[in-house]
Amino acid sequence: MSGIVRAGVIGCGYWGPNLIRNFAHHDDATVSIVCDAVLDRAQRVARMYNVPMATTDAMDVISSPDIDVVVVATPARTHAPLAKLAIEAGKHVLIMKPMTTSVEDAEELVALAEQRGVIVAVDHTFVYTGAVRMMRDLVESGALGEIFYVDSVRINLGVFQSDVNVIWDLAPHDVSIIDYVLGGIMPTQVSAFGAAHAGSRRENIAYLTMKYGPNVVGHVHVNWLAPAKIRRTIVGGSKQMIVWDDMQPSEKLLIYDKGVTIAPDDDPEKVYEELVSYRSGDVLAPRLDDREALSVEVDEVIRCIRQGGTPTSDGMAGLRAVRVLEAAARSARDGSHPVELDGESPNAVVPLRIVPETEARAASAK
Repeated sequence: MSGIVRAGVIGCGYWGPNLIRNFAHHDDATVSIVCDAVLDRAQRVARMYNVPMATTDAMDVISSPDIDVVVVATPARTHAPLAKLAIEAGKHVLIMKPMTTSVEDAEELVALAEQRGVIVAVDHTFVYTGAVRMMRDLVESGALGEIFYVDSVRINLGVFQSDVNVIWDLAPHDVSIIDYVLGGIMPTQVSAFGAAHAGSRRENIAYLTMKYGPNVVGHVHVNWLAPAKIRRTIVGGSKQMIVWDDMQPSEKLLIYDKGVTIAPDDDPEKVYEELVSYRSGDVLAPRLDDREALSVEVDEVIRCIRQGGTPTSDGMAGLRAVRVLEAAARSARDGSHPVELDGESPNAVVPLRIVPETEARAASAK
């Protein structure tokens, strides 16, 4: 399409106003309608960003002929039904994380969007940060060497959600980051342990472990009950390692020229001993794109609507995240029993060095 992209936003609570602000301030977009269950809240946001209409009825947004994209910024349990109605009405959709709370619903939205020829995008905001994009570039380029693990921590004394547990609330951020950094490959196995404390009926602390390929480990710790706010991701490789600390005011991303090499001793009498050598080099703090991630995301969604193309956090990325989250939730319910996945994704871009170096050398020698 050409011309201005007209957005309607459903949900003016915590995150909705940020989305409204970015669409309203974009040169190629405008916000035509905002909707919230609390009319005063919708009207207040509408006045702030000069939106001509505020309503409490989501169908006013979905059925309007003056809307091109419907932004769903509502509780997770409502994402699937609202997005489905919007897609059936021929609208593009941008959905807050998680895309849905079931794989079945996510698959339905992806298939329906393809049938109707509209875009489904998911608000995986962190994959649009300069730090995460650089992490992806370093993995893809082979600069880190063989990838060993991705470890992510997202904890704080947070707001308890009424409709989802901490896995569905916080882990979508880290699962989507790992998915993006590793090129969209699916794990072959997911396990999780969660616990509910302080009288809560839902898990408010959880540990997720994902296995990618033959020996790459993804680990996520999420917690609503921590006294300090920590947002940290570590990527370990055979050549270099990365630490991204999003709470740092500057130098959020550090690249460590550190590594370890382990080789068995050649002496047959010391067959059970290993030679361990450590390498410790410089630490680099690269310059990052410091644009607001949500602004980059909204710009990409608008560009794809106007010119065609697929957003980075498209429906398939949302579906992959939901598959991992659903498997983690099931594992947590079943006493941390591992859930097997097929480890395949139809649109994965597998990093060159995700496989062990020994396998890569053997393959190239054939």
